[in-house]
Amino acid sequence: MARRTSRAKRGRSGQGQLPFRQHGGARRGAGRKPNGDTAGVSHLTRAALASRFPIHATAKLARGLPRLRQRKEYAALRAAFAKGCDRFGFRLVHYAVLNDHLHLVVESTDRQALARGMQGLMIRVAKALNRLWSRRGTVFADRYHDRILKTPREVRGVLAYVMHNAFQHAREGTSPRVNAPLDTFTSGPWFDGWRESLTVRGLEAIARPVASGRTWLLTIGWRRHGLLDFAAVS
Repeated sequence: MARRTSRAKRGRSGQGQLPFRQHGGARRGAGRKPNGDTAGVSHLTRAALASRFPIHATAKLARGLPRLRQRKEYAALRAAFAKGCDRFGFRLVHYAVLNDHLHLVVESTDRQALARGMQGLMIRVAKALNRLWSRRGTVFADRYHDRILKTPREVRGVLAYVMHNAFQHAREGTSPRVNAPLDTFTSGPWFDGWRESLTVRGLEAIARPVASGRTWLLTIGWRRHGLLDFAAVS
């Protein structure tokens, strides 16, 4: 009997001493891996969203794909935007196309509408580009990043950033020069917030790729801080 008790004690004292790594607790390298080589957009729960606030969303292209600022690619993007710019309480109001990412200024009734609208739009874009490139597979590196805009000054700053982004990259030497007073790879031709008068030929032959804004911030509020100049980075 004493021998049996001694064995039981020895068994209990040896628990937790196996040479295998145990589960539980934070571990280096644990968790969901990013789609690319480096960590992308956080997968934590996104902040709540009220319908009165516009959103600045950014979607980055996967590595190794053709440049987006080309005639055929941009035509495919515009067609996808036109079909997905106003659905499920989601509206694409402004955009800028860069070589490897998209800037989008959008509105939505709530977080669910934003998620559905963005998912639908990204799927349309991915299918259009894959069809153009005769390929299959991932088009975007990760899920989109979004920032809620809550003040008129924030909205104006984002509009200026989106409309003038290519000019800024050109000045920094990270992209070719834009040889026009207006970057036509943006929704600028459909934007009514320019200080200068604007006439772009051929728009009547193109399906409108953006919806009209409805929030006070995106239609009226931002204008209190001044209209935008064509090529001014401000």
